[in-house]
Amino acid sequence: MKKLSFFTVFILLIMSSCKNPQENATSKDEAITVHDEQKYESFGNKMNDEASISALEMEDAFKIMKPGDTVQVVFTSKVDEVCKSKGCWMSLALPNSEEKVMVKFEDYGFFVPKDIEEKEVVVQGKAFVSEVSVEEQQHYAKDGGKSEEEIAAITQPKRTLSFIADGVLVAEDK
Repeated sequence: MKKLSFFTVFILLIMSSCKNPQENATSKDEAITVHDEQKYESFGNKMNDEASISALEMEDAFKIMKPGDTVQVVFTSKVDEVCKSKGCWMSLALPNSEEKVMVKFEDYGFFVPKDIEEKEVVVQGKAFVSEVSVEEQQHYAKDGGKSEEEIAAITQPKRTLSFIADGVLVAEDK
């Protein structure tokens, strides 16, 4: 059964990575409508959610990835936290895990709004597993508004689920 679910996730990831990236969005304020009638604000490369896999499917894919593995994918999740300084990173929730996916933006070519916690997003780009240094974790904690005590408590590097996005869709309120 495990081989079957791995195979399913693998096929979905392959299918979503075969799409050609579309041209860059001309305006970060551009709203687009996708197949389920949800409206999204687009950042970075133009995209849609048609090839998106669920956060649960992405969670399953991350479980079998090792540091150094990468996969091109489009997936949907909810924003857990976002950089309060500039919107230069965000973390996404996975349904059955305490781990979050740390999302950065390709070449810092775009940022997302700083008030999108709990909103649905669709991210397009490269998923990978990495190890994050103590210094980098403390930097993100500071950007996220954590207290000095919380920042000082970070003393060990950690395995991180990472994502470099070249396009992001942020769900607009209905």
